[in-house]
Amino acid sequence: MAESGQGLTRVMRIISAIILLAIGGIHLFLVFDGVGGTLGLLFILNAVAAVALAIGILALHGRLRKIATVLGLLFIIASLLSLVLALTVGLFGITEVWTFTLVPETVVVDAVGIVVLAITSAVVLRRSRAA
Repeated sequence: MAESGQGLTRVMRIISAIILLAIGGIHLFLVFDGVGGTLGLLFILNAVAAVALAIGILALHGRLRKIATVLGLLFIIASLLSLVLALTVGLFGITEVWTFTLVPETVVVDAVGIVVLAITSAVVLRRSRAA
């Protein structure tokens, strides 16, 4: 039974890392597609953070893995919230439109990411309590 719990944890961590890399990849693509200025810089920072968190979720152990997983969840929530704010009232003077490149796709990936990282966080935190 313990092996199936470890297998579930490993699979959820891998899926979480893939989603984080997808979010970072979307933002990096947008920079290469021409988004510049402050928004471009924020997108580059987003991509770097996504890679760092994905590596952390896969490579760290113990308490550091728990921290990386929860930070990954908070990162995706912040990413989606930033986009929603930019689409509605604006964020840091930046306004966005639904028809801009990859906006609908980003909303879907972020929403799925929140669900996956929430499950992964629960599994990782629960597993550590059971051990």
